[in-house]
Amino acid sequence: MSVDGRAVSITDAMNLAIEASESARGISAPNPAVGAVILDARGIVVGVGSTRPPGGPHAEIVALAEAGDRARGGTAVVTLEPCNHTGRTGPCSQALIEAGIATVAYAVADPNPLASGGADTLRGAGIRVEQGIGEREVRQGPLRAWLHKQRTGRPHVTWKYAATLDGRSAAADGTSQWITGPEARAHVHAERAKLDAIVVGTGTVLTDDPRLTARRPDGTLAPHQPVRVVVGSRQIPATAAIRGSEAPTVFLDTHDPAAVIEALGEHTDVQIEGGPTLAGAFLAAGLIDRVVAYVAPAVLGSGPAAVENTGIGTIADAIRFRTETVTMIGNDILIGVVPEGAN
Repeated sequence: MSVDGRAVSITDAMNLAIEASESARGISAPNPAVGAVILDARGIVVGVGSTRPPGGPHAEIVALAEAGDRARGGTAVVTLEPCNHTGRTGPCSQALIEAGIATVAYAVADPNPLASGGADTLRGAGIRVEQGIGEREVRQGPLRAWLHKQRTGRPHVTWKYAATLDGRSAAADGTSQWITGPEARAHVHAERAKLDAIVVGTGTVLTDDPRLTARRPDGTLAPHQPVRVVVGSRQIPATAAIRGSEAPTVFLDTHDPAAVIEALGEHTDVQIEGGPTLAGAFLAAGLIDRVVAYVAPAVLGSGPAAVENTGIGTIADAIRFRTETVTMIGNDILIGVVPEGAN
């Protein structure tokens, strides 16, 4: 959203903070991707910030620095409860107090016991505090993976695939470029640039020879590149595109999804982009936290399915999901689902 110097509502300011937080995805880990907006006493946006890489300032500090003296008597709108912890940086709650902020509105309470408590500190200093503004959007958006890791102790895993209306990920002769249109492919690359790691199997590497990089629409590399993770025992040729220096690459000689997740424990946001066998293994292991499906309005009639070997033999055992989003991207449909019962 754009701001033209007029006063905005707390809801609009939170939407702007969420938008800002997206720029921190992929660079803030292990810290959360937080966005913050400072409104002056008239309700006009005077500062916008997002979490910098580890060791750098948090979103509130960036936004306060931009606002300067205009923050006094104003409102801070933040996607996550301001931290109350001194680590590599000082507590954001104290910085807000010192800046003379009168009101703080945040979306999600900090679940980390080391950093939580900022809201109580702010109230103790006489600052009005509001919680829950935009909470659903933040939980399902930029903080999804970080909140999941805080809750479970393991990376959040998304399975991403592209398929036709009849569920084919390639034609009978193995060709798959391109199932979806240019807008959907550009969206995939934009999302890759916000991830910590991409996982594929050796079969995908040997068949498709992908680079698995995040690229801008003009073909140049995005500033942030996720770690490329290749799973399986087959040897990958030295000439394979994935061995290029454009992004770091890890090879894991295993077929066990749990072992893959353990090896990626330092990461927060992981995406499975491998073929149907790898996807089936992760589904069967119960290690898929979200599915993102790009569905093209096309029919192939034969060819590999998007997923295989989940271990399901009857409809009663189907893995059920809850639909979160359905979005048109060009002529394709992007569907986002999470397991039934997921938070």
